[in-house]
Amino acid sequence: MTTLFSSDPAVLVLEDGTRHVGRAYGAHGTTLGEVVFATGMTGYQETLTDPSYAGQIVLQTAPHIGNTGMNSEDPESRRIWVSGYIVRDPSRVVSNWRADQSLDDALVNDGVVGISGIDTRAVTRHIRSAGSMRGGIFSGEAAGIDEDEQLRLVREAPEMAGQNLSASVSVSAAEVTPAQGERIGNLAVLDLGVKQATIDNLAARGFEVHVLPQDVTIEGIRAIDPVAVFYSNGPGDPAASGDHVELLRGVLDDGLPFFGICFGNQLLGRALGLDTYKLPFGHRGINQPVLDKQTGRVEITAHNHGFAVKAPLEGSFDSPHGYGRIEVSHVGLNDQVVEGLRALDIPAFSVQYHPEASAGPHDANYLFDRFRDLVLATIAGTAQENNA
Repeated sequence: MTTLFSSDPAVLVLEDGTRHVGRAYGAHGTTLGEVVFATGMTGYQETLTDPSYAGQIVLQTAPHIGNTGMNSEDPESRRIWVSGYIVRDPSRVVSNWRADQSLDDALVNDGVVGISGIDTRAVTRHIRSAGSMRGGIFSGEAAGIDEDEQLRLVREAPEMAGQNLSASVSVSAAEVTPAQGERIGNLAVLDLGVKQATIDNLAARGFEVHVLPQDVTIEGIRAIDPVAVFYSNGPGDPAASGDHVELLRGVLDDGLPFFGICFGNQLLGRALGLDTYKLPFGHRGINQPVLDKQTGRVEITAHNHGFAVKAPLEGSFDSPHGYGRIEVSHVGLNDQVVEGLRALDIPAFSVQYHPEASAGPHDANYLFDRFRDLVLATIAGTAQENNA
């Protein structure tokens, strides 16, 4: 399978006026979003189909992208979600037996505007220094738009801070995946941009997984008689998701076990009464070292987050909203960012990264087992209280 790329021009414009001229890749036209970089050497299909990347123009730091094409088995959701795509050297040949189409064709089919042939290392170093910023890709005829007009369009695009994007990526109606093996009970999953690998991992632990729309009410959650609640990853600013925070407080008040990942970690922090803040350029990729303070083990983990929870890294502290003692359970070793929270007096914990990590690494997959154990212990404790 050989791909013939367009020779049409394209330009990447950043909000500080920086410009990089390259070639059109994927769909032609104009796209705007927050420009971020992902450091994974593999797994671009999982990155592209991760709903957490909605609203973002993703730059791959790996220089050669597309050689394994795209297949029908590995998507994490129903479509490609990135707002735009930046690569240095797209592969002209697809050389994997599982491929159904080329990456370029997939981008065209989903209307994703991209650019290739630029110095992605230079862009990455610039973002690391100046921070993530808004940008635009203008390709084909749009590349000929007046430079001042291109910059104006970029600067008028919404910033990621303050955006609530959950409705754009969530399911519109509940979807159920049966439990595998011995069934534990119904699990309510709030879909803020959930990945298929997460659903599969939860079902493999004995949960009947009910993926619920992001606007579900506490009554809607109670209606499925869940044994626990899970908040997924997703795009946007946690400070703009007040309804999801209030819903989670209702879950915690009901005493249901809770596990959140990525965006779910930030929302647990806010439900407990903690603040969140925007990182300079975020964590994105599959090679982020994290310390599990409970075991002392360092894990290599998959990340995609531009916001983080603000909390003391050492010792326990009281939840400002009255949920007992809390501790930071995981810490990012590159920059000491909070990567996990654990409630000591209620059955709730969360991590800032992706334990499902399709394409790898799998160091953190044990967290699904930890959640299963928490739910079983809570069920056993409730039964013991009822029999007392």
